[in-house]
Amino acid sequence: MKYLYEKDLRPMKYTILTSARHDEATRAIARRLGVTDAKLRMVLIRRLDMSLLENLGSRWEMGQEHADSSDRVAEELGCELFTRFIPLVDTETMQSIHSDTKTMIESGSSADDAIEWGRARIREEVLR
Repeated sequence: MKYLYEKDLRPMKYTILTSARHDEATRAIARRLGVTDAKLRMVLIRRLDMSLLENLGSRWEMGQEHADSSDRVAEELGCELFTRFIPLVDTETMQSIHSDTKTMIESGSSADDAIEWGRARIREEVLR
């Protein structure tokens, strides 16, 4: 006898991610992170549970609307978006990336270069 919690849920998770609304959200998240759709799907299947995947589209929309509205650097990096709304990076790591990016800007680097550096670090963390 095989219990449900012992079952491999990857095919079910993939089915969720390839439905119309979820596929659209997955593609948008992949573009934002600068990764391929297939790599992001693998990460989402590996890291998120079924309830998070079921609500991925809504979480993406709410994150776009409500996350990091007071801090330009945090908004550009997606600090709340990728820790609270779509939890792909742990909070401590994201805070470290955010503070390092702000330090780079304060020490004279251009904001665009520093933000691009921060996005690259986030991308590494997501794909890790």
